Amino acid sequence: MLKFFFMIIFMIPLCFKKNMFWMVQMSMFILFFFFMNLTMTIMNFCNLSYMMGCDFFSFGLILLSIWICSLMMMASEKLYKYKFYINFFMVNIIFLMIMLYLTFSTMNLFMFYLFFEGSLIPTLMLIVGWGYQPERLQAGMYLLFYTLFVSLPLLLGIFYIFNEMNSMMIYFLKFYDLDFYILYISMILAFLVKMPMYFVHLWLPKAHVEAPISGSMILAGVMLKLGGYGMMRVMIIFQKINIKFNYIWIIVSLIGGVYISMKCFCQYDIKSLIAYSSVAHMSLVIGGIMTMNYWGYMGSYILMIGHGLCSSGMFCLSNINYERINSRSLFLNKGMMNFMPSMSLWWFLLSSSNMAAPPSLNLMGEMSLIISLVSWSKFSMLMLMLVSFLSAGYSLYLYSFTQHGKLNLSITSFYSGVSREYLMLFLHWFPLNILILKIDYFLLWL
Repeated sequence: MLKFFFMIIFMIPLCFKKNMFWMVQMSMFILFFFFMNLTMTIMNFCNLSYMMGCDFFSFGLILLSIWICSLMMMASEKLYKYKFYINFFMVNIIFLMIMLYLTFSTMNLFMFYLFFEGSLIPTLMLIVGWGYQPERLQAGMYLLFYTLFVSLPLLLGIFYIFNEMNSMMIYFLKFYDLDFYILYISMILAFLVKMPMYFVHLWLPKAHVEAPISGSMILAGVMLKLGGYGMMRVMIIFQKINIKFNYIWIIVSLIGGVYISMKCFCQYDIKSLIAYSSVAHMSLVIGGIMTMNYWGYMGSYILMIGHGLCSSGMFCLSNINYERINSRSLFLNKGMMNFMPSMSLWWFLLSSSNMAAPPSLNLMGEMSLIISLVSWSKFSMLMLMLVSFLSAGYSLYLYSFTQHGKLNLSITSFYSGVSREYLMLFLHWFPLNILILKIDYFLLWL
Protein backbone atom coordinates (compact mmCIF):
# COMPACT_ATOMS: atom_id res chain seq x y z
CA MET A 1 0.00 0.00 0.00
CA LEU A 2 2.89 2.33 0.76
CA LYS A 3 4.30 2.12 -2.76
CA PHE A 4 1.12 3.66 -4.21
CA PHE A 5 1.23 6.37 -1.57
CA PHE A 6 4.77 7.28 -2.64
CA MET A 7 3.71 7.26 -6.27
CA ILE A 8 1.10 9.91 -5.47
CA ILE A 9 3.63 11.92 -3.44
CA PHE A 10 6.10 11.94 -6.35
CA MET A 11 3.47 13.43 -8.63
CA ILE A 12 3.69 16.71 -6.69
CA PRO A 13 6.96 17.99 -8.29
CA LEU A 14 5.38 17.48 -11.74
CA CYS A 15 2.76 20.08 -10.86
CA PHE A 16 5.31 22.90 -10.75
CA LYS A 17 6.81 22.27 -14.17
CA LYS A 18 5.44 24.02 -17.23
CA ASN A 19 2.80 22.37 -19.41
CA MET A 20 2.51 19.29 -17.24
CA PHE A 21 -1.27 19.36 -16.76
CA TRP A 22 -2.07 16.36 -18.96
CA MET A 23 1.06 14.56 -17.78
CA VAL A 24 -0.19 14.66 -14.18
CA GLN A 25 -3.59 13.45 -15.33
CA MET A 26 -2.06 10.53 -17.25
CA SER A 27 0.05 9.66 -14.18
CA MET A 28 -3.21 9.35 -12.22
CA PHE A 29 -4.62 6.96 -14.82
CA ILE A 30 -1.40 4.89 -14.67
CA LEU A 31 -1.68 4.80 -10.86
CA PHE A 32 -5.28 3.62 -11.22
CA PHE A 33 -4.32 0.70 -13.46
CA PHE A 34 -1.41 -0.26 -11.19
CA PHE A 35 -3.70 -0.22 -8.17
CA MET A 36 -6.40 -2.17 -9.98
CA ASN A 37 -4.00 -5.08 -10.41
CA LEU A 38 -3.44 -5.38 -6.68
CA THR A 39 -3.83 -8.96 -5.43
CA MET A 40 -6.85 -9.10 -3.14
CA THR A 41 -8.04 -11.80 -0.76
CA ILE A 42 -11.76 -12.10 -0.19
CA MET A 43 -11.76 -12.54 3.56
CA ASN A 44 -9.55 -10.13 5.50
CA PHE A 45 -7.27 -7.11 5.21
CA CYS A 46 -4.38 -7.77 2.88
CA ASN A 47 -1.39 -5.84 1.43
CA LEU A 48 -0.48 -4.73 4.93
CA SER A 49 2.29 -2.17 5.31
CA TYR A 50 2.84 -0.09 8.44
CA MET A 51 -0.64 1.10 9.44
CA MET A 52 -2.16 0.65 6.02
CA GLY A 53 -4.12 -2.23 4.65
CA CYS A 54 -6.86 -2.98 2.21
CA ASP A 55 -9.93 -5.17 2.02
CA PHE A 56 -12.50 -5.26 -0.78
CA PHE A 57 -14.45 -2.40 0.68
CA SER A 58 -11.46 -0.03 0.84
CA PHE A 59 -10.24 -1.32 -2.51
CA GLY A 60 -13.34 -0.24 -4.43
CA LEU A 61 -13.46 3.17 -2.78
CA ILE A 62 -9.76 3.89 -3.36
CA LEU A 63 -10.19 2.97 -7.03
CA LEU A 64 -13.20 5.31 -7.20
CA SER A 65 -11.18 8.14 -5.59
CA ILE A 66 -8.28 7.86 -8.05
CA TRP A 67 -10.65 7.56 -11.02
CA ILE A 68 -12.71 10.61 -10.03
CA CYS A 69 -9.57 12.69 -9.30
CA SER A 70 -8.17 11.99 -12.77
CA LEU A 71 -11.53 12.84 -14.37
CA MET A 72 -11.66 16.07 -12.32
CA MET A 73 -8.57 17.26 -14.14
CA MET A 74 -10.07 16.28 -17.46
CA ALA A 75 -13.19 18.31 -16.65
CA SER A 76 -11.23 21.40 -15.59
CA GLU A 77 -9.64 22.10 -18.95
CA LYS A 78 -11.00 25.67 -18.85
CA LEU A 79 -8.69 26.50 -15.93
CA TYR A 80 -5.76 25.16 -17.94
CA LYS A 81 -6.78 27.23 -20.96
CA TYR A 82 -6.89 30.47 -18.98
CA LYS A 83 -3.88 29.48 -16.77
CA PHE A 84 -5.96 30.18 -13.66
CA TYR A 85 -3.56 29.21 -10.81
CA ILE A 86 -3.20 25.87 -12.50
CA ASN A 87 -0.16 24.63 -10.54
CA PHE A 88 -1.85 25.22 -7.22
CA PHE A 89 -4.97 23.53 -8.58
CA MET A 90 -3.01 20.37 -9.46
CA VAL A 91 -1.28 20.30 -6.07
CA ASN A 92 -4.65 20.70 -4.41
CA ILE A 93 -6.12 17.74 -6.29
CA ILE A 94 -3.11 15.56 -5.48
CA PHE A 95 -3.29 16.58 -1.81
CA LEU A 96 -6.98 15.63 -1.85
CA MET A 97 -6.14 12.28 -3.45
CA ILE A 98 -3.51 11.61 -0.76
CA MET A 99 -6.06 12.35 1.97
CA LEU A 100 -8.71 10.10 0.44
CA TYR A 101 -6.22 7.30 -0.22
CA LEU A 102 -5.02 7.40 3.38
CA THR A 103 -8.56 7.62 4.78
CA PHE A 104 -9.66 4.47 3.00
CA SER A 105 -6.44 2.50 3.49
CA THR A 106 -5.49 3.29 7.08
CA MET A 107 -6.32 0.66 9.70
CA ASN A 108 -5.95 2.94 12.69
CA LEU A 109 -9.12 4.67 13.92
CA PHE A 110 -7.37 7.87 14.96
CA MET A 111 -5.52 8.14 11.65
CA PHE A 112 -8.84 7.54 9.91
CA TYR A 113 -10.31 10.48 11.84
CA LEU A 114 -7.34 12.67 10.98
CA PHE A 115 -7.50 12.05 7.23
CA PHE A 116 -11.31 12.05 7.26
CA GLU A 117 -11.18 15.64 8.50
CA GLY A 118 -8.07 16.50 6.46
CA SER A 119 -9.93 15.84 3.21
CA LEU A 120 -12.11 18.87 4.05
CA ILE A 121 -9.23 21.30 3.62
CA PRO A 122 -8.50 20.78 -0.11
CA THR A 123 -12.26 20.63 -0.81
CA LEU A 124 -12.71 23.94 0.96
CA MET A 125 -9.84 25.41 -1.07
CA LEU A 126 -11.46 24.19 -4.28
CA ILE A 127 -14.78 25.82 -3.39
CA VAL A 128 -13.36 29.11 -2.13
CA GLY A 129 -10.54 29.38 -4.67
CA TRP A 130 -12.17 28.30 -7.91
CA GLY A 131 -15.90 28.71 -7.21
CA TYR A 132 -18.02 31.06 -9.33
CA GLN A 133 -20.27 33.18 -7.08
CA PRO A 134 -19.49 35.32 -4.02
CA GLU A 135 -21.70 33.01 -1.89
CA ARG A 136 -18.93 30.41 -2.07
CA LEU A 137 -17.51 31.74 1.21
CA GLN A 138 -20.78 31.02 2.98
CA ALA A 139 -20.92 27.58 1.34
CA GLY A 140 -17.38 26.89 2.57
CA MET A 141 -18.34 27.90 6.10
CA TYR A 142 -21.40 25.63 5.98
CA LEU A 143 -19.25 22.73 4.82
CA LEU A 144 -16.63 23.31 7.47
CA PHE A 145 -18.84 23.94 10.48
CA TYR A 146 -21.46 21.27 9.85
CA THR A 147 -18.70 18.68 9.60
CA LEU A 148 -16.37 19.96 12.31
CA PHE A 149 -19.13 20.55 14.84
CA VAL A 150 -20.06 16.87 14.97
CA SER A 151 -16.50 15.61 14.55
CA LEU A 152 -15.30 16.55 18.01
CA PRO A 153 -17.58 13.97 19.69
CA LEU A 154 -16.21 11.39 17.21
CA LEU A 155 -12.66 12.20 18.32
CA LEU A 156 -13.60 11.83 21.99
CA GLY A 157 -15.37 8.56 21.18
CA ILE A 158 -12.25 7.21 19.46
CA PHE A 159 -10.16 8.11 22.53
CA TYR A 160 -12.68 6.35 24.77
CA ILE A 161 -12.50 3.22 22.59
CA PHE A 162 -8.70 3.32 22.82
CA ASN A 163 -9.00 3.58 26.59
CA GLU A 164 -11.30 0.54 26.66
CA MET A 165 -9.51 -1.69 24.15
CA ASN A 166 -5.90 -0.46 24.29
CA SER A 167 -5.90 -0.60 20.51
CA MET A 168 -7.20 1.53 17.68
CA MET A 169 -6.95 -1.04 14.92
CA ILE A 170 -10.16 -1.24 12.92
CA TYR A 171 -9.71 -5.00 12.51
CA PHE A 172 -9.88 -5.60 16.28
CA LEU A 173 -13.16 -3.75 16.70
CA LYS A 174 -15.12 -6.89 15.84
CA PHE A 175 -14.15 -8.53 19.13
CA TYR A 176 -16.04 -5.90 21.16
CA ASP A 177 -19.66 -4.94 21.59
CA LEU A 178 -20.05 -1.67 23.51
CA ASP A 179 -23.47 -0.75 24.83
CA PHE A 180 -23.19 2.99 25.58
CA TYR A 181 -25.77 5.45 24.26
CA ILE A 182 -23.60 8.58 24.30
CA LEU A 183 -20.66 6.79 22.67
CA TYR A 184 -22.98 5.41 19.98
CA ILE A 185 -24.43 8.84 19.18
CA SER A 186 -21.04 10.57 19.21
CA MET A 187 -19.43 7.98 16.93
CA ILE A 188 -22.23 7.84 14.44
CA LEU A 189 -23.32 11.47 14.14
CA ALA A 190 -20.21 12.66 12.27
CA PHE A 191 -20.80 10.05 9.58
CA LEU A 192 -24.50 10.85 9.29
CA VAL A 193 -23.71 14.53 8.68
CA LYS A 194 -21.11 13.57 6.10
CA MET A 195 -23.51 11.27 4.23
CA PRO A 196 -25.62 13.59 4.62
CA MET A 197 -28.76 12.46 6.40
CA TYR A 198 -31.96 14.48 6.08
CA PHE A 199 -32.04 17.38 8.66
CA VAL A 200 -28.27 17.80 8.43
CA HIS A 201 -28.09 17.88 4.64
CA LEU A 202 -28.20 21.64 4.18
CA TRP A 203 -24.47 22.10 3.56
CA LEU A 204 -24.47 19.75 0.56
CA PRO A 205 -26.66 21.57 -2.02
CA LYS A 206 -25.05 24.85 -1.01
CA ALA A 207 -21.51 23.53 -1.44
CA HIS A 208 -22.43 21.88 -4.76
CA VAL A 209 -23.98 24.97 -6.28
CA GLU A 210 -21.04 27.20 -5.37
CA ALA A 211 -18.25 24.71 -6.13
CA PRO A 212 -16.40 24.54 -9.46
CA ILE A 213 -16.93 21.40 -11.52
CA SER A 214 -13.96 19.63 -9.91
CA GLY A 215 -15.31 20.42 -6.44
CA SER A 216 -18.77 19.09 -7.32
CA MET A 217 -17.32 15.92 -8.81
CA ILE A 218 -15.23 15.05 -5.76
CA LEU A 219 -18.03 16.01 -3.35
CA ALA A 220 -20.59 13.81 -5.08
CA GLY A 221 -18.13 11.11 -6.15
CA VAL A 222 -16.14 10.43 -3.01
CA MET A 223 -16.84 12.79 -0.09
CA LEU A 224 -20.33 11.43 0.58
CA LYS A 225 -18.87 7.92 0.60
CA LEU A 226 -16.58 8.76 3.53
CA GLY A 227 -19.63 8.81 5.80
CA GLY A 228 -20.84 5.41 4.60
CA TYR A 229 -17.37 3.94 4.88
CA GLY A 230 -16.90 5.21 8.43
CA MET A 231 -20.34 4.00 9.47
CA MET A 232 -19.74 0.48 8.12
CA ARG A 233 -16.41 0.34 9.96
CA VAL A 234 -17.63 1.44 13.41
CA MET A 235 -21.08 -0.16 13.29
CA ILE A 236 -19.53 -3.50 14.15
CA ILE A 237 -18.92 -2.36 17.77
CA PHE A 238 -22.48 -1.16 18.28
CA GLN A 239 -24.51 -4.16 17.17
CA LYS A 240 -26.68 -4.50 20.31
CA ILE A 241 -27.43 -0.83 20.69
CA ASN A 242 -28.02 -0.31 16.99
CA ILE A 243 -30.76 -2.94 16.98
CA LYS A 244 -32.54 -0.80 19.62
CA PHE A 245 -32.06 2.49 17.81
CA ASN A 246 -31.86 1.81 14.10
CA TYR A 247 -35.57 2.41 13.51
CA ILE A 248 -35.04 6.14 14.24
CA TRP A 249 -32.36 6.56 11.57
CA ILE A 250 -34.20 4.41 9.03
CA ILE A 251 -37.48 6.32 9.47
CA VAL A 252 -35.75 9.71 9.24
CA SER A 253 -33.80 8.58 6.16
CA LEU A 254 -36.74 7.11 4.28
CA ILE A 255 -39.18 9.95 4.97
CA GLY A 256 -36.39 12.46 4.30
CA GLY A 257 -35.57 10.65 1.05
CA VAL A 258 -39.17 11.00 -0.15
CA TYR A 259 -39.32 14.64 0.88
CA ILE A 260 -36.01 15.49 -0.81
CA SER A 261 -37.10 13.64 -3.97
CA MET A 262 -40.18 15.86 -4.09
CA LYS A 263 -37.98 18.88 -3.49
CA CYS A 264 -36.02 17.96 -6.65
CA PHE A 265 -39.06 18.88 -8.72
CA CYS A 266 -38.95 22.43 -7.31
CA GLN A 267 -35.34 23.13 -8.32
CA TYR A 268 -34.60 25.46 -11.20
CA ASP A 269 -30.80 25.12 -11.00
CA ILE A 270 -29.49 21.96 -12.70
CA LYS A 271 -26.65 21.51 -10.22
CA SER A 272 -28.98 21.97 -7.28
CA LEU A 273 -31.33 19.30 -8.64
CA ILE A 274 -28.49 16.78 -9.02
CA ALA A 275 -27.21 17.65 -5.51
CA TYR A 276 -30.62 17.03 -3.95
CA SER A 277 -30.91 13.74 -5.84
CA SER A 278 -27.60 12.71 -4.19
CA VAL A 279 -29.18 13.25 -0.77
CA ALA A 280 -32.12 11.05 -1.79
CA HIS A 281 -29.79 8.24 -2.92
CA MET A 282 -27.68 8.48 0.21
CA SER A 283 -30.80 8.18 2.39
CA LEU A 284 -31.24 4.66 0.99
CA VAL A 285 -27.60 3.89 1.78
CA ILE A 286 -28.06 4.98 5.41
CA GLY A 287 -31.17 2.78 5.65
CA GLY A 288 -29.25 -0.19 4.22
CA ILE A 289 -26.35 0.15 6.66
CA MET A 290 -28.69 0.59 9.63
CA THR A 291 -30.59 -2.64 8.94
CA MET A 292 -27.32 -4.40 9.85
CA ASN A 293 -27.86 -7.30 7.47
CA TYR A 294 -25.83 -8.77 4.61
CA TRP A 295 -27.98 -7.43 1.77
CA GLY A 296 -28.01 -3.95 3.30
CA TYR A 297 -24.23 -3.79 3.51
CA MET A 298 -23.76 -5.12 -0.01
CA GLY A 299 -26.40 -2.79 -1.45
CA SER A 300 -24.91 0.22 0.30
CA TYR A 301 -21.47 -0.56 -1.06
CA ILE A 302 -22.72 -1.10 -4.62
CA LEU A 303 -24.90 2.02 -4.57
CA MET A 304 -22.01 4.10 -3.21
CA ILE A 305 -19.76 3.10 -6.11
CA GLY A 306 -22.57 3.48 -8.65
CA HIS A 307 -23.72 6.82 -7.34
CA GLY A 308 -20.14 8.13 -7.27
CA LEU A 309 -19.74 7.52 -11.00
CA CYS A 310 -23.26 8.51 -12.03
CA SER A 311 -23.58 11.71 -10.01
CA SER A 312 -20.11 12.88 -11.03
CA GLY A 313 -21.03 12.35 -14.70
CA MET A 314 -24.25 14.33 -14.26
CA PHE A 315 -22.29 17.25 -12.80
CA CYS A 316 -19.93 17.08 -15.81
CA LEU A 317 -22.92 17.38 -18.13
CA SER A 318 -24.32 20.38 -16.27
CA ASN A 319 -20.88 22.01 -16.45
CA ILE A 320 -20.65 21.40 -20.22
CA ASN A 321 -23.93 23.31 -20.59
CA TYR A 322 -22.73 26.01 -18.22
CA GLU A 323 -19.56 26.58 -20.25
CA ARG A 324 -21.69 27.17 -23.37
CA ILE A 325 -24.59 29.21 -22.01
CA ASN A 326 -23.06 30.69 -18.83
CA SER A 327 -26.16 29.71 -16.91
CA ARG A 328 -27.33 26.63 -15.08
CA SER A 329 -30.96 27.67 -14.97
CA LEU A 330 -33.41 25.10 -16.32
CA PHE A 331 -35.39 27.91 -17.94
CA LEU A 332 -32.44 28.90 -20.12
CA ASN A 333 -31.07 25.42 -20.80
CA LYS A 334 -33.90 24.35 -23.06
CA GLY A 335 -34.01 22.61 -26.42
CA MET A 336 -30.43 21.36 -26.07
CA MET A 337 -31.20 18.54 -28.48
CA ASN A 338 -31.15 21.10 -31.30
CA PHE A 339 -27.78 22.51 -30.26
CA MET A 340 -25.88 19.44 -29.10
CA PRO A 341 -27.61 16.36 -30.47
CA SER A 342 -24.73 14.02 -29.62
CA MET A 343 -24.58 15.34 -26.04
CA SER A 344 -28.25 14.48 -25.73
CA LEU A 345 -27.34 10.78 -25.82
CA TRP A 346 -25.09 11.23 -22.78
CA TRP A 347 -27.81 13.13 -20.95
CA PHE A 348 -30.11 10.19 -21.62
CA LEU A 349 -27.58 7.52 -20.59
CA LEU A 350 -26.59 9.19 -17.32
CA SER A 351 -30.17 10.21 -16.43
CA SER A 352 -31.30 6.64 -16.97
CA SER A 353 -28.47 5.36 -14.74
CA ASN A 354 -29.50 7.94 -12.14
CA MET A 355 -33.00 6.45 -12.02
CA ALA A 356 -31.44 2.97 -11.59
CA ALA A 357 -32.22 1.55 -15.01
CA PRO A 358 -30.46 -1.67 -16.02
CA PRO A 359 -27.61 -2.46 -16.52
CA SER A 360 -26.22 0.20 -14.15
CA LEU A 361 -24.72 -0.53 -10.74
CA ASN A 362 -27.39 1.70 -9.21
CA LEU A 363 -30.03 -0.89 -10.14
CA MET A 364 -28.23 -3.72 -8.35
CA GLY A 365 -27.56 -1.49 -5.35
CA GLU A 366 -31.16 -0.33 -5.05
CA MET A 367 -32.49 -3.87 -5.46
CA SER A 368 -30.26 -5.09 -2.61
CA LEU A 369 -31.27 -2.15 -0.42
CA ILE A 370 -34.97 -2.70 -1.11
CA ILE A 371 -34.61 -6.40 -0.18
CA SER A 372 -32.78 -5.46 3.01
CA LEU A 373 -35.22 -2.74 4.11
CA VAL A 374 -38.33 -4.76 3.29
CA SER A 375 -36.95 -7.72 5.24
CA TRP A 376 -36.38 -5.33 8.16
CA SER A 377 -39.97 -4.10 8.07
CA LYS A 378 -42.64 -4.53 5.44
CA PHE A 379 -43.99 -1.03 6.22
CA SER A 380 -40.86 0.52 4.67
CA MET A 381 -42.16 -0.71 1.30
CA LEU A 382 -44.38 2.35 0.88
CA MET A 383 -41.51 4.82 1.27
CA LEU A 384 -39.22 2.74 -0.93
CA MET A 385 -41.85 2.71 -3.68
CA LEU A 386 -42.12 6.47 -3.47
CA VAL A 387 -38.35 7.02 -3.50
CA SER A 388 -37.90 4.76 -6.54
CA PHE A 389 -40.82 6.29 -8.39
CA LEU A 390 -39.81 9.87 -7.65
CA SER A 391 -36.16 9.23 -8.57
CA ALA A 392 -37.36 8.13 -12.01
CA GLY A 393 -39.59 11.21 -12.04
CA TYR A 394 -36.94 13.84 -11.38
CA SER A 395 -34.43 12.18 -13.72
CA LEU A 396 -37.01 12.31 -16.51
CA TYR A 397 -37.93 15.86 -15.52
CA LEU A 398 -34.29 16.95 -15.78
CA TYR A 399 -33.75 15.18 -19.09
CA SER A 400 -36.93 16.36 -20.80
CA PHE A 401 -36.63 19.91 -19.48
CA THR A 402 -33.07 20.38 -20.75
CA GLN A 403 -33.30 18.47 -24.04
CA HIS A 404 -36.75 19.34 -25.33
CA GLY A 405 -38.78 22.51 -25.54
CA LYS A 406 -38.38 25.78 -27.38
CA LEU A 407 -34.74 26.78 -27.48
CA ASN A 408 -33.36 29.93 -25.94
CA LEU A 409 -33.21 32.59 -28.67
CA SER A 410 -30.45 34.57 -26.97
CA ILE A 411 -27.92 31.88 -27.96
CA THR A 412 -26.47 32.96 -31.28
CA SER A 413 -23.24 31.02 -31.73
CA PHE A 414 -22.58 27.60 -30.31
CA TYR A 415 -20.31 24.61 -30.65
CA SER A 416 -21.09 20.99 -29.90
CA GLY A 417 -19.03 18.79 -27.60
CA VAL A 418 -15.31 18.25 -28.06
CA SER A 419 -13.66 14.82 -27.91
CA ARG A 420 -12.30 15.46 -24.39
CA GLU A 421 -15.85 15.89 -23.09
CA TYR A 422 -17.16 12.78 -24.81
CA LEU A 423 -14.23 10.76 -23.45
CA MET A 424 -14.83 12.12 -19.96
CA LEU A 425 -18.53 11.17 -20.06
CA PHE A 426 -17.70 7.75 -21.50
CA LEU A 427 -15.25 7.13 -18.65
CA HIS A 428 -18.04 7.86 -16.18
CA TRP A 429 -20.69 5.80 -17.90
CA PHE A 430 -18.68 2.77 -19.04
CA PRO A 431 -17.46 1.52 -15.62
CA LEU A 432 -20.89 2.28 -14.15
CA ASN A 433 -22.58 -0.09 -16.60
CA ILE A 434 -19.84 -2.66 -17.22
CA LEU A 435 -19.16 -3.43 -13.54
CA ILE A 436 -22.52 -5.21 -13.35
CA LEU A 437 -20.75 -8.11 -15.12
CA LYS A 438 -18.48 -8.50 -12.10
CA ILE A 439 -21.22 -8.11 -9.51
CA ASP A 440 -19.97 -11.22 -7.66
CA TYR A 441 -16.95 -9.21 -6.43
CA PHE A 442 -19.30 -6.69 -4.86
CA LEU A 443 -21.45 -9.35 -3.24
CA LEU A 444 -18.83 -11.73 -1.83
CA TRP A 445 -16.37 -9.59 0.10
CA LEU A 446 -18.05 -9.54 3.52
